[in-house]
Amino acid sequence: MADQTPSSPSSPSSPIATPPSTRPRPRGAAAVRAVLSDLRAVDGALYAAVAATPTPTLDRGLRRLSHAADHSKISLSIAGLLALAGGRPRRAAAVGVGAVALASASANLFGKRLVRRARPDREAARVSVDRQVPMPSSASFPSGHTASAVAFATAVGVLLPPAALPLGVLAGAVGYSRVHTGVHYPGDVVAGAVLGLAGAVTALAVADAYPGEHGFLPVPDLVRRA
Repeated sequence: MADQTPSSPSSPSSPIATPPSTRPRPRGAAAVRAVLSDLRAVDGALYAAVAATPTPTLDRGLRRLSHAADHSKISLSIAGLLALAGGRPRRAAAVGVGAVALASASANLFGKRLVRRARPDREAARVSVDRQVPMPSSASFPSGHTASAVAFATAVGVLLPPAALPLGVLAGAVGYSRVHTGVHYPGDVVAGAVLGLAGAVTALAVADAYPGEHGFLPVPDLVRRA
């Protein structure tokens, strides 16, 4: 009987010879890039889904809302009405305007220049012409409209709780309108909302540190004493 040579540990027939092959997981910067790539894919898919969903009843209203929110016209108009009431509403209006200024500066002077994300390809996504507003020339990320609307709604809502719900719904509608009209990805709107919250928190903190009788900062007190 011929001698049989025992299988070597490196032999392919050995059950413990080689571990199952696994694909190496990305680490560090590669992992971050992979996650960002996945998030961009989801972002693009959500944008395409909104663009592909026919909503003829909503198109005109959301287009008008998006246009009306240019340069924070809606928030500033509401602030003007609140200021006429005096007292706490006037203070809420002043803090809200301060929050808008902070959020707008963060989005337009820093966020857009830092990220420089291109605007969506509205034609490729076949966004209905009935929805469209003029495509801005600035970068897409983050949404400045959303940042300002959320900042105002949050700051005023904290100081005037009855106004929190209607202003919050309005801010949400403004943010969605930017995706619906095809000028922003959903991720741009989410980032804008985060900046808006940060702007409101900062404005409220400053207002708490400088509790002027008539508004955001004690400037009216200084003027009155002059």
